[in-house]
This record gives sequence, structure tokens and C-alpha cells, in this order.
Amino acid sequence: MVVVAMLIGVQQAPAMASAEDGSLKAKEVKELVAHAKSPADHMKLAHHYAAQAAKHEAEAAEHQALATEYAKHPPITAGKHPTGPNTAEHCRSLAEHCQNAAKSMRALAAMHEGMAKQATH
Repeated sequence: MVVVAMLIGVQQAPAMASAEDGSLKAKEVKELVAHAKSPADHMKLAHHYAAQAAKHEAEAAEHQALATEYAKHPPITAGKHPTGPNTAEHCRSLAEHCQNAAKSMRALAAMHEGMAKQATH
């Protein structure tokens, strides 16, 4: 019974977090992208993309911190596999990927903010 309660709590937590940070469910995003016309629709998308950018930025920071630690204490396998898992280079690569994703999300957010302004005129 405790396991069921824990699973229910875990399943409800993302839904609550989504409402708080502006993230939307994939179905909602798809629907809004296909049919957004009002400023409110575009602002929902802008907030969603900004929330996604923040998540990617946090993940990038986490990977960069790991890269710093792995650089200080490289695993034994780093010599043979310098870009393998648990290496500084691997973590730097992931951090760069997340930063690029964040930039793309910020651009989408800005685009929808602009579309929201245009929709009011």
C-alpha cells in the first residue's frame, strides 16, 4: 500500500510542477502550436519554452560541475576512453548540448512572445 501511495505521489508531482513553472504536456504543446491565435495562447507557449530552457540550463550546470570533478579525479579508464562515460570530456559535451538546447528554447520563447504582441494588434 505504501508503494502505491508513493507511485501516486510521484505521478502527481510532475503535473503539479508543470503548472507552477509554465511547462505544458506534449499534447498541449502540439495543440497550441497547431492552433495558437490569441496572445494568451502564444504566451502559454512562451512560458513553456522558457521553463524548458531553465531545465536545460540547470542540467548544463550539473554536467559542467561533474566535468570539473572528473577533471580533478579522472577515472582509470579515462586514458583509454577519454570521451567515455564518467569522464570530464563526456560531461562537457553534455553540458554544451544542454546549453544549445536552452538557447533554442529561449529563441522559441522569444518568438512566441513576439507573436503574442502581434496578435493584439
